[in-house]
Amino acid sequence: MQITDKTMRPLTEAKYLNADNVNRYRAIMRIFLMHYDKLKYKLYQEDVYEAMQETGLFADYRIEQCRQDLDMLTEWKNLEAYQDTRRVASIEEFKNKKFEYSMTDVGVEVERLVQRLENLHIEGASLEPSLLERIRKYISEFAGMAEDSQENSRVYAWWSDLSSDFVRLNQNYKDYMSNLSSVKAEQMMQTRAFLTFKDQLVEYLRNFIKNLQRNVGAIEEELRQVTEEQKTAVFGKVIAYELSIPRIGEEITREEIEQKIYARWQSIFEWFCGTGNDDNEAAKLFDKTNDIIRKITRYATQISEKNALGANRREEYRRVAEIFLSCADMKHAHRLSAMVFGLEATAHLKADVIRETDTMNGSVYEEAPFEIKLKPRIRTYKERANRSEIRDMSREKAIAREALLREQEAHTAKLRELEQDGRIDFGALPVIEPEIREILLNWLSNALEDSSKTARTEDGRLFHLDETDIRQKCVLRARDGSMTMPRFVLVFEEAAE
Repeated sequence: MQITDKTMRPLTEAKYLNADNVNRYRAIMRIFLMHYDKLKYKLYQEDVYEAMQETGLFADYRIEQCRQDLDMLTEWKNLEAYQDTRRVASIEEFKNKKFEYSMTDVGVEVERLVQRLENLHIEGASLEPSLLERIRKYISEFAGMAEDSQENSRVYAWWSDLSSDFVRLNQNYKDYMSNLSSVKAEQMMQTRAFLTFKDQLVEYLRNFIKNLQRNVGAIEEELRQVTEEQKTAVFGKVIAYELSIPRIGEEITREEIEQKIYARWQSIFEWFCGTGNDDNEAAKLFDKTNDIIRKITRYATQISEKNALGANRREEYRRVAEIFLSCADMKHAHRLSAMVFGLEATAHLKADVIRETDTMNGSVYEEAPFEIKLKPRIRTYKERANRSEIRDMSREKAIAREALLREQEAHTAKLRELEQDGRIDFGALPVIEPEIREILLNWLSNALEDSSKTARTEDGRLFHLDETDIRQKCVLRARDGSMTMPRFVLVFEEAAE
């Protein structure tokens, strides 16, 4: 591992976690992350302020404070600000800059780390046998990935899956073993409450050991059969693909990628094969798991022996017999028997069914059998939709096309009426329809976005923008309202047909 300038630089993106007004900063970052996970990457200041008010935790929070908080998070590089010019309708609105905010890549990762730390006690670690099976499958495909027919993208996807599964396996087993070896866990193992799930825990660990024994030897053999030529071919494809990925504002050298890949491969090899005289990590995991099982069994035995000293089942049965002898009659004895030996907390399935008789004396076993269809009470469940046959929509499409053409012809005719000597002067227009205004503003927008201030209409006519009188204000009137704008003129370079 090398210590670089990147490693030593201050992480300004983490300042909001300990700065003044940390409660506001953390709330804002969590709001951005929640929207980010919903694929809504950009928020306006008003959106953030409304979300802060909805929390009910910031009653005295003002819009000016929200703007200051967003500016500070932008300065710390947690957020990026972009001026939004799409909704600008006047010069004044352009000068009063309206910003959209989005999370930076580092800001996303920092907030996700904070979220994981908050839920650390919930997520926990686990021993997943499927990870070993998948790693074994990936390693067995190593020789195939070295073939010339394999595309770089497929080899890169294979290597990414192998790397991520190995990282999960290594991290999960360390966290899980650390949890079982903690002082809190040992104290729990010495209580009577631990006996209720002792067997489940032991079975869980033994299943993992079986899977470990079944796969580790095969993985080690496959790893030792990988040749240097195969590694060169496979990692060359992975490096080539990583270099082909476009990265904005980042420069990653071939040496950095190569160092990362070979270091990861060495870690995988040493984990399953070991180094020199040292045992591999898989063998250490096997020994640790067995030690924990023996410790669990030892504690359980101690608890059982301790409880056996104070318990005498014979005396309990003798006491029950004495209670039965004191019963006044057989009916009383039956009720006592149901209480002592009967089922507890029975559950009955209720349903609206048509019975053959209404008598209360009939047994449930005399009723005709029936079927009840149960539906899962989960949000993701959806009933299977009935598939319908494919309809011929050609007639409907033809009618819709004719209607659209008629509408376009009507719009074209109205636009031609507004044209005077090949020009459309926004300051000399009469009251127009809303849809005509939308078309004109769309033409204007297309011309403004072009460097030469030219564009084409939907029917292919070329026009340019005359900005001679844009310092003058004009009112564009429509039937649904009016707007003030600079006086633009559209000059057509082709005569109308």
